[in-house]
Amino acid sequence: MADEPLVLGIETSCDETGIGVVRGHTLLADAVASSVEEHARFGGVVPEVASRAHLEAMVPTIERACEESGIKLSDVDAIAVTAGPGLAGALLVGVAAAKALALGLDKPIYGVNHLASHVAVDQLQHGPLPEPCIAMLVSGGHSSLLKVTDITQGVDPMGATIDDAAGEAFDKVARLLGLGFPGGPVIDRTATSGSSIAIDFPRGLTTRRDLERHRFDFSFSGLKTAVARWIEAKERSGEAVPVADVAASFQEAVVDVLVRKALDAASSEGIEDIIIGGGVAANSRLRVLAEERATKLGIRVRVPRPGLCTDNGAMVAALGAEMVARGRTPSALDLPADSSQPITTVLV
Repeated sequence: MADEPLVLGIETSCDETGIGVVRGHTLLADAVASSVEEHARFGGVVPEVASRAHLEAMVPTIERACEESGIKLSDVDAIAVTAGPGLAGALLVGVAAAKALALGLDKPIYGVNHLASHVAVDQLQHGPLPEPCIAMLVSGGHSSLLKVTDITQGVDPMGATIDDAAGEAFDKVARLLGLGFPGGPVIDRTATSGSSIAIDFPRGLTTRRDLERHRFDFSFSGLKTAVARWIEAKERSGEAVPVADVAASFQEAVVDVLVRKALDAASSEGIEDIIIGGGVAANSRLRVLAEERATKLGIRVRVPRPGLCTDNGAMVAALGAEMVARGRTPSALDLPADSSQPITTVLV
């Protein structure tokens, strides 16, 4: 085995079939087949549709990744796969494919955590992870604050969403505004022509009383409801809804809370590095606000480029390569797909 392990990663937790090839901290290929257009007419991901799309895309996407990276499957040192959390049927497709490859190629298999992979992917762009660090993961299903001391051993949860995750709120508000699905990118674009201070939307779990019990937790359900009521009031009065202002003001409310709590978590632990990952980390306003506020506190912020923030196989391969490099024991061939896998379980 080379000094830097060559790992193929498989990601099928939701609606992207991602195959990544990584050597050490170097990304060689990141092939993604998305089924998002098939879900758009339903306004959200349909699990059965996603599972079928993974089945159809798996082999062609593996072939494309091998072609992009210039490797043969027999060259890899290990196979890494998202074992959870995610949609049960979608996860099963990826885990089954990984088991087949591991068995056929006689290679070790690593069943890794989807959320931890979103942290590990940053090293493909910015080098080795600073440890310890605070990781803030924000996506359609998760809003989490984590203390990371060894990404291959486990992480310590500090806070999480208690209702709607940030990405879920983006999707719901985009639907209210008639902007389509997925909501994150379209709200980000629409907000550029609006005012972020036009409407004073609420910041969930930020009052003094809330902070006593939910200092590092997130809640965006109330914000989503506030946006819905504001739009309804405008429509009842016969006024036009200023879509760009609503998008910008809503986005500001979300990123304000996210950044505020991430910086508070880092300060409380005396940690000077924050990693932001997950699909919502691609949001342009989140990136700018996090950098502005962190600089004032002497805290460093690392955010992968947008293409590495959304679900992809590269992030799984990155965590798998770290597992191999640090000598972690591989998973058994009968590893399960766990739709509710906790973040504390990094390797199955």
